[in-house]
Amino acid sequence: MKIQRRRWLIAASSLLVAGAIASYLMTRKTGKGVLQAPTIVQGDGKNAPKGMVWIPGGEFLMGSDHKKAQANERPVHRVKINGFWMDSTHVTNDQFAQFVKETNYRTTAEQIPDWDTIKVQLPPGVPKPPNSAFVPGAMVFVGTQNKVSLDDYSQWWAYVPGADWRHPTGLKSNIEGKGDHPVVQISYVDALAYAKWAGKRLPTEAEWEFAARGGLNQATYAWGDQLEQEGKLPANIWDVKKQSFPVVSPKAGGAIGTSAVGTFPQNGYGLFDMTGNAWQWVSDWYGFDYFAQQAKQNDDRLIVNPQGPDQSFDPADRGVPPYAPKRVIRGGSFLCNEDYCQSYRPSARRGADPFSPMSHLGFRLVKDQ
Repeated sequence: MKIQRRRWLIAASSLLVAGAIASYLMTRKTGKGVLQAPTIVQGDGKNAPKGMVWIPGGEFLMGSDHKKAQANERPVHRVKINGFWMDSTHVTNDQFAQFVKETNYRTTAEQIPDWDTIKVQLPPGVPKPPNSAFVPGAMVFVGTQNKVSLDDYSQWWAYVPGADWRHPTGLKSNIEGKGDHPVVQISYVDALAYAKWAGKRLPTEAEWEFAARGGLNQATYAWGDQLEQEGKLPANIWDVKKQSFPVVSPKAGGAIGTSAVGTFPQNGYGLFDMTGNAWQWVSDWYGFDYFAQQAKQNDDRLIVNPQGPDQSFDPADRGVPPYAPKRVIRGGSFLCNEDYCQSYRPSARRGADPFSPMSHLGFRLVKDQ
C-alpha cells in the first residue's frame, strides 16, 4: 500500500512538473500567459502609502506586434523596471479638490491661453489671433448628430470657453455627485503640480505599461485576449453596438462620460481603470518611433528602466510640426471604441500637447519604495 501511494505521488509530481514545463514552453512560444503570479499588495497608510498598490517590477515584453497594434507600438522589445507604488485609481475630483483647497492652484484651463505654448503646435507663419480670442477654456468632446467620416476629429471636438476640471464640458456642466470620478481637463503641468504637492511623481511609459498588463504577458487587453467578458465590456469604453461613434443623440441618452473609479474589475496588481474611462499622462516625451529606435539600438538586449526620448517627434499628426512638444498619454478613454481609437489596449500610446487639457484626460501617480 505504501509502495503504491509512493508511486502515485511520484507520478502526480511528474505530471505537475511536466505541466509546468509545457506551460512555460507554450508561454515562450506564443508570448501569452502570465509573467508571474500577481499578488495584490495594498498600502495601509502606515507602513505603505494609502490608496496605492505595490507594482513588483521585473522583466516584460513592451509594445505589441499584434494585428491591432499601430506603428508606434512596434516592435515588441525586452524591458526591465524596478518596483514602485502606484495609485490604485485615477486621481479623483475629490482628491484634486483637496489639492486646490490647500494650494489655491489654478489649472491651465482656468488661465488665459499663452500664445508661446500654442504657436509651437502650429505650422510656421500662422499669425497670432486677436487678444479677444484668448479666453480660458479647454477642448471638449461635443459629438455629432449624424454619422460622419472618422478621418477628421475636429468634427467632434471643440474648444469650449469656461471648460475646466470643475466644468468638464463647459460652464453649464459640473461635477456634483461625481467626486469619485477621474478628474479631467488636466494638463501635463497640472499633473506635475499635483504630484509635487502629493509627494509623488508621474510614471514612466514603461512603468505604466508594466502595471497595466497586471502580470499578463502580451495579452491584447488589460484583462486578456477577448474584448468582451461574458458578453460585457470590462472597461468604460464606447459601445458601438449601442451607439455609433461619434454620434450623440437624445435617444442614446447623450454623450457617455467618465464612470466612478472602481466600477470595473481590478487587474492582477489591484489597479482599476488602467484602460478606458480617462487617458492618463505619463512622464516621457512622445516619440512616434521610439520603440523602433530602442529595439534597434539595443539589438534585443534587455533595456533597464527606460526614461523615453530626449525630445518629442511625431510626423503622423497632420498640421502639427513633427518636433512640437508632446508628452505620452496612455490607457484610452470612454470615447475609444472598435471603430475608432482602440487605445484600451495596454500597448497603445499617443502624444499630447502638455498645455492642452481635454475632457477625457486625467492621470494617476506613482511613488518610489
